[in-house]
Amino acid sequence: MLRGEVLHSSFGYAIEWLAFVSLGSVLFCGLRGGTFKLILARLNKRLKGLLFQSLLQQEVQFFEENNPGSLASRLHDDVDKMGRTVAQNANAAVCGMVKACLMFPVMLNLSRELIVLTCIEMPLAAVVQIKYFTLRRELEEKIQDCHAENKDLVSQTISGIRTVRRFKAEEGEVRRYQEAVERMCSLKRRLENYVICFDFTRRLVIMSIEILMLVQGWSLISSGRLSIGSFVSFFLYEKLMSGNLGEILHCYEDTVTKVGVISKVFGYIDRTPKSKKEGELAPETLEGRVVFQNVTFSYPSAPDKPALKSVSMELQPGKMTALVGLSGSGKSSCVSLLKRLYEPQEGRILLDGEPLHRYKHKYLHQKVALVSQNPVLFSGSLKYNIEYGLKGCTTEKIKETAERVKAHDFISEMENGYDTDVGERGGKLSEGQKQCIAVIRALVRDPQVVILDEATSKLDVDAQHAVVQEVLARGRTVLIVAHQLKTVEKADHIIFIEKGVIMEEGTHSELMARRGRYHRLKEELFSQSS
Repeated sequence: MLRGEVLHSSFGYAIEWLAFVSLGSVLFCGLRGGTFKLILARLNKRLKGLLFQSLLQQEVQFFEENNPGSLASRLHDDVDKMGRTVAQNANAAVCGMVKACLMFPVMLNLSRELIVLTCIEMPLAAVVQIKYFTLRRELEEKIQDCHAENKDLVSQTISGIRTVRRFKAEEGEVRRYQEAVERMCSLKRRLENYVICFDFTRRLVIMSIEILMLVQGWSLISSGRLSIGSFVSFFLYEKLMSGNLGEILHCYEDTVTKVGVISKVFGYIDRTPKSKKEGELAPETLEGRVVFQNVTFSYPSAPDKPALKSVSMELQPGKMTALVGLSGSGKSSCVSLLKRLYEPQEGRILLDGEPLHRYKHKYLHQKVALVSQNPVLFSGSLKYNIEYGLKGCTTEKIKETAERVKAHDFISEMENGYDTDVGERGGKLSEGQKQCIAVIRALVRDPQVVILDEATSKLDVDAQHAVVQEVLARGRTVLIVAHQLKTVEKADHIIFIEKGVIMEEGTHSELMARRGRYHRLKEELFSQSS
């Protein structure tokens, strides 16, 4: 095509500029890429730290409303996506804009007529892309939510594999997972259809503009207003300019479609817990007197159904108080409020005359210890689980506490003693051994108030006796939630609660003599231990 023609001097000028721009682009992109990768790594690290810290500060209700699988997905997948979106898109957008700014003056100098077509192509491509963004954004959010749900489904099934196996529900769980995967695939197919339609439309617009540019270029060359060399140079630049425009629009698209992810991540980071802020009280000595004053409480999930109604009671230091009642009577609610997992809507709970929220959070949970019927253990050694969250706890202190509750012998018989790994959620231990570890974990903190919520139900008689004797030592305040007659009979004070209201209280002999609700429900409540 160029054979026999004299190239215009502007062609050489354009080639020189193209070589200069290309070399500068290579150097700039290398430095820019390395810088943004470093920024991305640091951004992800910081965001994950901030998000995890914020999640751990939230109230218990927050975790009831958001399942663990979804939160884990936000922490790992969403933060990674957000980091890539911010860093990589900013990286590519800066590169594209710098190239465009360098090439535009050269193209303008080559042909003012042809640059008009380039300026028409940009808004047309932008309109098509923005329309595509609108359709894609909603699908991206649905896919992300579906991914989080699928991850939570797998997590729940695997963690509850014993229950699945006992009920022979493997086929049902496989069917649920296949249905969840099919929903995900359906959403992804819809997204792929959008991508295909958009790509076709975008290419059609670009091809139409290129055809018009060829026609216009031929007309300019025929009239002598443009040389062949200048036209070829302009066409090369236009190709690069179209690629830069597409890259910038892609960055914009990816950022817009990830707005939902970004907003959720920052929403969790900026979320303020609904519970009251912790106070500054951390006295060296604590008597352990607990008083409930007209406490009324409803769970956030059922605000119209009070779990407790004007409950007033006192737990005295050095005394064992038993809280009894049928399931759903309000026992667990009292325990949750005493551990400050929730806040009462009316009334208040005092510890040594001060409301619970005035104490430092760590101090309160160290001095008010709870041992539940089904304690939660984490992967790691026995020692790690016992000293969990406690600084400066020595091995000697752990062993001494274990000996007092008759647990040292069975721990010593294990392969690695106190360094024995308990497995996922304590799966390598029996239920009784888990309760022993939970008791040691509570007592090694030297608490002044101890709550035993069916905490010794899986222990033998000797171990139960040792635990009760140990928690009563040193003048501790003890609250027992139990269904075992012998434990309740020995309590200094018994509180019978029904439908969130305290109906009767007194010693075992006093309540039996009254022949009231405690007496009538004795066989039903304690039949297994009678």
